[in-house]
Amino acid sequence: MYWETLPNWFWVLYYLFLLSTLGTAIYSIVKKKGKFFPFVTIAFIVTIPIISFIFSLGRAEGMNEFEHLVSQLQKGASWAIFSIIGYLFLFVWWFSFCSKVNIKTKLSDYFRIK
Repeated sequence: MYWETLPNWFWVLYYLFLLSTLGTAIYSIVKKKGKFFPFVTIAFIVTIPIISFIFSLGRAEGMNEFEHLVSQLQKGASWAIFSIIGYLFLFVWWFSFCSKVNIKTKLSDYFRIK
């Protein structure tokens, strides 16, 4: 039995996103820039893929992982709600991390004409 899946480029980007997010969380822990949020981020990075994989095994034939997540979210499945909350948290983490690093100031200093 063959199931439909997302393209390989999507999986490469997905796992690069997770690995880079893990790297930023570990960096924040080492530099002591956060006490609570880096640990929550690591917990989401570990649990979201595992939970999504376990619950995607029982999806209907001809349905990829994203379609299954959306259909389960529409039905109110707790694992789908947890996954969406986790992904939103990871995006908020990146926004927070980038604002703390102050990339905007560093880029403007780099491109400033003297």
